[in-house]
Amino acid sequence: MPGPVTHPRPPVHVRRAAGAVASAALLLPLLGAAPSAAGTEAPRLQQAFATAAARYHVPQSVLLGVSYLQSRWDTHAGAPSVTGGYGPMHLTDARTALATTPHHSEATEDARGDDARRARHPQVRLPEGDEIPARLRTLPRAARLTGLSAAKLRKDPAANVAGGAALLADAQEYLGEPLSEDPSDWYGAVARFSGADDSETAAAYANDVYEVMRTGERRVTDSGELVALAAQPHLDPRITQLNRAGLRQGSAEGTECPPGVSCERIPAPYEAFGANDYGNHDEADRPASSAIRYIVIHDTEGGWEGVINLVQDPTYVSWHYSLRSTDGHIAQHVRVKDVAWHAGNWYVNANSIGLEHEGFLAQPDSWYTEAMYKSSARLVAFLAARYGIPLDRQHILGHDTVPGPTAANVGGMHTDPGPYWDWRHYFELLGRPLEPTALAGSGVVTIRPDYATNRPAYLDCGGKGKACAAHGSSAVRLYSDHDEKSALIADPGLGGSPTTGVNDLSSRVSTGQQFAVAGTWGDWTAVWYLGRKAWFRNPQSKPTAVPSHGVLITPRAGLDSVPVYGRAYPEASAYPAGVPVQPVSPLPYTLPKGQRYVAGDRVPGEYLYAGAFDPSTHRVVEGKDLYYEIQYGHRVAFVRAADVTVVPAS
Repeated sequence: MPGPVTHPRPPVHVRRAAGAVASAALLLPLLGAAPSAAGTEAPRLQQAFATAAARYHVPQSVLLGVSYLQSRWDTHAGAPSVTGGYGPMHLTDARTALATTPHHSEATEDARGDDARRARHPQVRLPEGDEIPARLRTLPRAARLTGLSAAKLRKDPAANVAGGAALLADAQEYLGEPLSEDPSDWYGAVARFSGADDSETAAAYANDVYEVMRTGERRVTDSGELVALAAQPHLDPRITQLNRAGLRQGSAEGTECPPGVSCERIPAPYEAFGANDYGNHDEADRPASSAIRYIVIHDTEGGWEGVINLVQDPTYVSWHYSLRSTDGHIAQHVRVKDVAWHAGNWYVNANSIGLEHEGFLAQPDSWYTEAMYKSSARLVAFLAARYGIPLDRQHILGHDTVPGPTAANVGGMHTDPGPYWDWRHYFELLGRPLEPTALAGSGVVTIRPDYATNRPAYLDCGGKGKACAAHGSSAVRLYSDHDEKSALIADPGLGGSPTTGVNDLSSRVSTGQQFAVAGTWGDWTAVWYLGRKAWFRNPQSKPTAVPSHGVLITPRAGLDSVPVYGRAYPEASAYPAGVPVQPVSPLPYTLPKGQRYVAGDRVPGEYLYAGAFDPSTHRVVEGKDLYYEIQYGHRVAFVRAADVTVVPAS
């Protein structure tokens, strides 16, 4: 039998019937306060947690811990996450988010990216109407529990925190547990707050929340407020509460996942169909057959349930893992040894692992939950250690940094996960923080702005020409001179004039990327980028880049320029009989003499021939030509090693 209730009160449904207006009235002193100088409502966010905890009899540390795993206490100025979650508690209202933030995607890439085969152009269907699951409708429920309007819960951080507290208290009462002052008594409620429908995922989520509570956290939020959670190292949560949570039993059997995450196997099909076609991936024997060099970070541009259905369709495309936004749950679809069709570049596909992160709002000013960041980082660190993949931006690629395989593909490549994916935080979670590795004056810099205060203006969020909300960003804008009034950098592969559109990558570098220094001028630094000098603001008092070591390449003596490629394919003489020769096709770019670019791997030319369903017919062709992967523009590219010389980074 449960112990005595610490703070006796009627059940939530009785309180609601007795008058939601009264519960809202108790919060009026908090919710109706005037804006502070920081642009947020007073009392400040820390006080909002204290007030909501007291009102709903939820331990403040529990409320803070849950909120940290959802948003790291950021408010995002009321903008929804990639799955329609609002505020510091990530209260979800997918129906409203979808209605007010139109979905659009300008990308037209062939996900398979192999011009030797018929193209696959996937279209993702978004959740709608009654298809929206309960985990994406927690804000309307919080509105019913608190009596506060849905609009208030979306826009007002204090109301949002109150809504989260009400949901936790409701979960505790559902479990028949007391509204205890002891945080250890809230494990089951925290697990149910995750929205997971299986006990393994709910437990993994709750374990992460309690780890935050044990270690404590302290940070300045995106609204400029300091929020702190004191460490409670001796917490011993009552994990047996989960037995009464009414959740199904999950299983990680057959998955390739690290400990500490929730993972399930949902296989993508390998099936023949139609006129000599098959899907939706290629069986292989990696890394024995070919190296696994890259991990590619995507967002799904579709809701979890729909995306899971699609990846099980043999006529569709595939990726190795999907990650769920609300709780960080992972589903594995393709064995790592096999090749998924995900990156729009066959060379990258053949040598990479693809991770899709749930995000049906294809608006790059949306944000990602901490639960998903943490789960993703654990998975990437695990895979990188297993396959010897360096943890840097030349191996942990965003889909937006994968090059077009040929000139014809450059304009249609994807731009996810976008400028608001927090690469700096992500690498901290990977255990490889982006720190200076050289003294000032080094010939190499690593882009590393302060995410929260770096807020370049973008257009085309929610419609053509519509301004994106002010938002922390991993991206830094580039100019043709040391002046923000000078022209933006144009991408010759895209044509047209560069813009500040959120999907226009022409004049943008990203956190963690490395470039060769081409000059300095006061608070400005120039780097070699897309075959020219490109300038960005880099004041010493608030640097947007840090000095680093790196390997630099430049055209070898006697060459005015060298071609740049989107894939590292073998020379024609390397192909055996029966395997069609793939052209070594340059992109519409060059690397001119006198310029330097940071090089990553030195790799052999390689092509995986997989033209038929029978994997015994597949061949890996490896040539004698070697290539360097380089950071050329926003995307990586390749140059022939025979065309370039390695030079010092000083």
